[in-house]
Amino acid sequence: MAVELAVRLGKRSYPIYIGRGLLVSDDLLQKIVAGRSVIIVSSEVVAPLYMGALVAGLEDRVKATVLLPDGEEHKNLTILSSIFDQLVAAECDRSTLLIALGGGVVGDTAGFAAACYQRGIAFLQVPTTLLAQVDSSVGGKTAVNHPSGKNMIGAFYQPEAVIVDVDTLSSLEDRELAAGIAEVIKYGLIRDEPFFVWLEENIELLLSRDADALIYAIERSCVNKAEVVAADEREQGERALLNFGHTFGHAIETATDYTRWLHGEAVAIGMLMAMSFSERAGSLEKGKSQRAKSLIERAGLPLAPPIDMNAEIFVKHMRHDKKVLGGVIRLILLRDIGDAFVSSDYNDEQLISELSGMFSE
Repeated sequence: MAVELAVRLGKRSYPIYIGRGLLVSDDLLQKIVAGRSVIIVSSEVVAPLYMGALVAGLEDRVKATVLLPDGEEHKNLTILSSIFDQLVAAECDRSTLLIALGGGVVGDTAGFAAACYQRGIAFLQVPTTLLAQVDSSVGGKTAVNHPSGKNMIGAFYQPEAVIVDVDTLSSLEDRELAAGIAEVIKYGLIRDEPFFVWLEENIELLLSRDADALIYAIERSCVNKAEVVAADEREQGERALLNFGHTFGHAIETATDYTRWLHGEAVAIGMLMAMSFSERAGSLEKGKSQRAKSLIERAGLPLAPPIDMNAEIFVKHMRHDKKVLGGVIRLILLRDIGDAFVSSDYNDEQLISELSGMFSE
C-alpha cells in the first residue's frame, strides 16, 4: 500500500504516492491517466529498465515515447526543442498527458516542455532516482540550464501527481544514491532537526537500500518540501531555504561544465561551505558543522570543493545564480541544525574574503 501525501496549492494541489511496486500498479496508473492519451519522456539509461512496465500498465494509451541522452550536460534548450519536435510529430494536443520517467534531468526538462507546449499540458512525475524523488519532482520547478548558470530558463509548473516507486532505487549506482541522500540531509539541516538525528542513527540502512528506511526518509523529505512549497510556491520568501547549499553547489556544477560532479555531490559540498560560512559569520555555534560533515562523510559524499576552484571563481559563478536579487547574492545560512535563514549581508569583496579564509583553513 502506498503512502499518500498532498502538496496543498488550492486548485493546483496534487498527491504524492510513495511505495513499492507502484510502476506496475495498474489501478493507480489508470486512476491518474483517466482515459487520456499519453506521451512518455525518459532517458536512454532509464527507459530500458522501466519503460516496459509503464507502457504495459497503460495499455494502448501511449502515443509515443521520447528518449533523452543521459546527463546534466544535456539539460539544455537543444534537447528541449527536440521534445517539442516529437510532441508535434505525435500530434499531441492539450488533452495529452506527458509522463516524465527518470531522474531530475528528465523531470526538469520534460516538465518545462509540458509547461510550454500549447501553453501547457498536464504532466506526471515518475522519478527514478532518490534525488528526484525527494527534491526535483516535488514543487513544480521546471527548467533547463544555460552555459552561464544552472536552471536559468524555466517555469513554475506543477505536476498532476508524483509517483515514487522505491523499487527503482535498486538499479541506482551507489554514487547516485549518495547524491540523493545529500538532499535528504538538507531537510534535516534547514528545518527538521529530529529528522537529522534519525539520519545520524539510520544512514547505514539508507545506504543498504532498506525499503522501509527509504520510504520513511522519502516521506519525511517530501512532507518538509510540500509544507514549504504550499507556503511559498514561487520562492518569494521561505522557499529560498530549500536552496541551502545550492548557491555554492551550483557554482561548482557550472565551473565544471556539469560533467565532473553530480548535483547532490556539489550540494553536499555547498552545505558544508554554507555551514562553515555560518560559523565564521557568528550565526552558528562553532563545531556544529562537524556533525553534518560526519554524516555527509558516512554517506560517501565528497567533503571539499574541486582543487582548481578558488574564492574568485566561486563568486563569479554565484553572481549568475537565480537567488541573486537586485545584484545582491543571497546566502542560505544556519542558526542551528534545523534552523535556516536567508542573508543578503555580503558584497562581493566580503564574500571573496570569507571564502578565501575558508580555503586557507
